[in-house]
Amino acid sequence: MLAVPVAAAIALGAAGGAASAAPSKGEAESLKSRAQGLVEAGYPAALAAVTDSKGESAGVAVGKGSLETGQAPPMDGEVRIGSNTKTFVAVVVMQLVQEGKVGLDEPIETYLPGLIKGEGIDGSKITVRQLLQHTSGLPEYTDTTPGSGDIFQVKDHYIPPRDLLGTALGKPAAFEPGTQWKYTNTNYIVLGMLVERVSQRPVGEQIDERIVKKLGLSHTYFPAPGDRSIKGTHPQGYHLSAEGKLEDITEMDPAWGWAAGAMVSTPSELNTFFQAVFDGRLLTQASIDEMKNGAVDASSYLGPGTVYGLGLIGTPLSCGGTSWGHGGTIHGYQTDNAVGPDGTAVTVAVTALPTAIADQNNPESSAKEKHQRNKDAVDATLCHK
Repeated sequence: MLAVPVAAAIALGAAGGAASAAPSKGEAESLKSRAQGLVEAGYPAALAAVTDSKGESAGVAVGKGSLETGQAPPMDGEVRIGSNTKTFVAVVVMQLVQEGKVGLDEPIETYLPGLIKGEGIDGSKITVRQLLQHTSGLPEYTDTTPGSGDIFQVKDHYIPPRDLLGTALGKPAAFEPGTQWKYTNTNYIVLGMLVERVSQRPVGEQIDERIVKKLGLSHTYFPAPGDRSIKGTHPQGYHLSAEGKLEDITEMDPAWGWAAGAMVSTPSELNTFFQAVFDGRLLTQASIDEMKNGAVDASSYLGPGTVYGLGLIGTPLSCGGTSWGHGGTIHGYQTDNAVGPDGTAVTVAVTALPTAIADQNNPESSAKEKHQRNKDAVDATLCHK
């Protein structure tokens, strides 16, 4: 999952564990200790929040919010959330399904006629469900978009969604629709276009109207075209430069992530969102079940026992059962999050990618080990270890 070009860094992470009642002082201290462990592992800063099923949260922030000034990171600061964006998009699609405007098993050709075509690619054979679930066979765009080399050279470039799709469709299909699973950001670029075509409004506006405002979130948003800054109080994000140094990459245009990974939020607001996905505030129980049921094996990419539903990752818990969430990675920020069986949620965010703090003498295995620490912190928190 981490052995990807830097432009493919809209990856994801998921973890989980059993949950309990309101976060206690002891739980908050344990979470702080785990966050401190992440800083000791090399991340500039770690921000985390655990939220019980009643919506009560405890948060921590440790490390340096700025390596340049040494300033402490803000509690519950805004961070780029990468592929957690996919779950926001998936929820909007499921709401459109509930409204009878989209069919899960309808070909994408129905909604975007003549658009999805290429070598081995036929929009009449790819369903909305397959896009949500990463079984469409569409090729990946992130490995050849600008930034697949030195992101610092192109971080301020704006790339329109149609250009992202065009990059993907210039390659042959990865496989026949429905025959395999492969995590592919292109699927959610297409879903963003689906939302816009059906609603006749921008996908970011639909997320804001249908989710953000409904939940009363004040630090969660889909950046406007050309918006390179993080609006609210936030820690700086860092990435490895061509010279091998951690450099500030907070200011960047996330357009290349678009509906696959452009959003900004905070640990506690991500917890609120993911809890709302499952508690009926955003979707009917039938839709929630649809997102989970029939989830396909994703262990080849996400680890043993993991499954991918419709914009959701199911992860086996060290203390039994399954957690559901997503997680996200984008230059400068990594978030790992999950909701436990009783509705407790946890999010851990760090201000560099595991690849950026990895031992460059053995980068792939080191990055995996670093990221596992993040996932273990989520699991341990929900399992009360």
